[in-house]
Amino acid sequence: MSDKREYRMEELAELAGITVRTLRFYRERKLIPPPRREGRIAWYDDHHLARLRTISALLERGHTLSGIAELADAFDHGRDVGDLLGLGEPTEETPVRLTPEELADRFQGQDTPENLAAALELGYLGTDGENIVHISRRLLDVSSALVREGIPLAGVLDAGRRVREHAEALAGIFADLVLAHAREEDLPRLRPLARAVVEAELSLALDRRLRTRSEED
Repeated sequence: MSDKREYRMEELAELAGITVRTLRFYRERKLIPPPRREGRIAWYDDHHLARLRTISALLERGHTLSGIAELADAFDHGRDVGDLLGLGEPTEETPVRLTPEELADRFQGQDTPENLAAALELGYLGTDGENIVHISRRLLDVSSALVREGIPLAGVLDAGRRVREHAEALAGIFADLVLAHAREEDLPRLRPLARAVVEAELSLALDRRLRTRSEED
């Protein structure tokens, strides 16, 4: 038996801390999904309530309704968690479920519609009902740590996009090497070897870059 709750317009507005007039305005601006209709009665659920609370939180942070509308559209047309994870969960990465408020706290107010839309496009984020899903706890922790160090989230996402391109090329090199000398079913077993090579080469490359910068100074 489902425990899903539904609300009439007046009850939803009261729970969200807004007026019925404001709720109608948000619905007309398509900031919230359409309600379920039963005759002339409109029924809203917890997903609508979570969206309204997110809108209020974003407005309090100074975002405009136009920007929030773009974000709402990105989530409504973005990939859900099933599309995000594909055929199965990543071998080593752990997905993280977050409320919009938790995600905002992670990135110190840089959860702009533009940044969230970019994260959706990259496939870092998906949706699961009223929650947001990040594909990788490690990527989430690293990106939020970089933001805490003063690096703009937009820059972190742009770097992630460029790293993705190189990572795809590296994965292709290893897959081609293995398939030239072994069987396709050996790929998962040999996967840690590819990761070790990439980690070692990246570490050495960072050492070289730091030495070069030090010599230039």
